[in-house]
Order: sequence, then C-alpha cells, then structure tokens
Amino acid sequence: MSFRAGLRFFNAFRQQAANTGKPTRAYSSAAGTNASIPGPAQSQSRFQQLLSSPVGPKTVHFWAPIMKWGLVLAGAADFARPVESLSLSQNGALMATGLIWTRWCFVIKPRNLFLASVNFLLFCVGATQVSRILLWQQAQKGDTIPEEIKKAGKQEGRELEAIAKDPKGAIENAKKV
Repeated sequence: MSFRAGLRFFNAFRQQAANTGKPTRAYSSAAGTNASIPGPAQSQSRFQQLLSSPVGPKTVHFWAPIMKWGLVLAGAADFARPVESLSLSQNGALMATGLIWTRWCFVIKPRNLFLASVNFLLFCVGATQVSRILLWQQAQKGDTIPEEIKKAGKQEGRELEAIAKDPKGAIENAKKV
C-alpha cells in the first residue's frame, strides 16, 4: 500500500514539473511581500531555450538536417559538372526523397521546419539536375522530354529484367565494372 502511495506522489510531482517546468517557490523580499520566481521558460536565454527545445541539438530532429545538408551541398556542387556525367536515376531519387520527406516533416510531432527546409532544397537541387539531364538528352537525340522519359524508363526496365533473370551474372558484371 505504501508503495502505491509513493508512486502516486511521484507521478503527481512529475506531472506538475512537466506542466509548469519546475514548481515555483515563494520567497520574501525586503519589503515583506511574497513573489514567485519566474518559470524556466521566462528566465532562459535564447541559447538555453534552443538547447532544451524538442528539436534542439540534443535530439535527432536537429542532427538529421545537419547531416542531410551534405546531400544538398553535394548536389549543388554537381551544377559545375558536365551534364553527360550526371545520373538521371540518382538525381530523380534525390528529387523524390526531398519531396516525400518534406511532406513527412509537417506530419511528425514536433513539426520540424529545419528538416523540412533541407528536404525542400534537396528536392529543388534534384529537380534542377533532372531538368538539366532531360534537356541535354533531348538536345542530343532531338526527342521531346516525355519521349526521353519513356526511353529512360524502358532502359531501366530492361536492366532490371536482366538482373531478375540472372542475379549472379549481374553481380559478376557489376564487379567487373
């Protein structure tokens, strides 16, 4: 019975601390009036608020966008590369993941606008590169962009069928390259 009472006290104290930060204490000033100490959110600096934020540097919600900036910067560095050396499937994947994860960032709790911004820029970089590749391929062959997309899809499909028919041969060919 005493164990349950202790748990009730602990849970009540924990809920009070979660709702109000920390319990406020009353103190007497020199004039003899009682005042309460302000809660932690009011007295914290901006840096302390960032550290204790649900998307602060102590969480994955902060570090995931920091690491993902590497993908954005790598994609932006590819703007200087010649178009013929860029991969349509790789940049298409960057574009798709940027779009999908931007939407996801608005669904999760806490909503992470920092992660949404990096994913949106990843989508923009991928879309820019895909546009460059398709325009270059269109200029090389004289095809329209929809025709070029169909041809690229057929080429990818043939490669996947070859892999499905002979996986061991595909692994050996990949090792040779």
